[in-house]
Amino acid sequence: MFMHNKRLMYTVRVSEPNPGLATLMLEQFGGPQGELAAAMRYFTQALADEDPGRKDMLLDIATEELSHLEVIGSIVSMLNRGVKGQMAEAAMEEADLYASLKQRR
Repeated sequence: MFMHNKRLMYTVRVSEPNPGLATLMLEQFGGPQGELAAAMRYFTQALADEDPGRKDMLLDIATEELSHLEVIGSIVSMLNRGVKGQMAEAAMEEADLYASLKQRR
C-alpha cells in the first residue's frame, strides 16, 4: 500500500544542537495541529468517503502528511544530537547542588 522512498522530501540541515527548538518542533510533530494529527484526520476522512476520487485524494494527502512527519522528526533528531550527554551532566550538577543545599540545613 505504501512505498517508502529512502530520501527525504527536502534537504534538512541543522547547524548546531538546540534542544529548546527541538521541544518546540515536537509540537509540530505530534501536537494537536501537528503533522501526525493531520495525517490521521485525512486518513479517517478517506475511510469514510464513498467517492473513489475523493477517497484517493484524501489518502494521497494523508501520505504526504506522513512524509512531513519524517522531515520534522529528522529535524528534531538533529537538534538533539550530542545534547543528551550534556543534559545528563547538567542534571547531575543540579542534583549535586540540591544535595549540598539540603546538607547545609
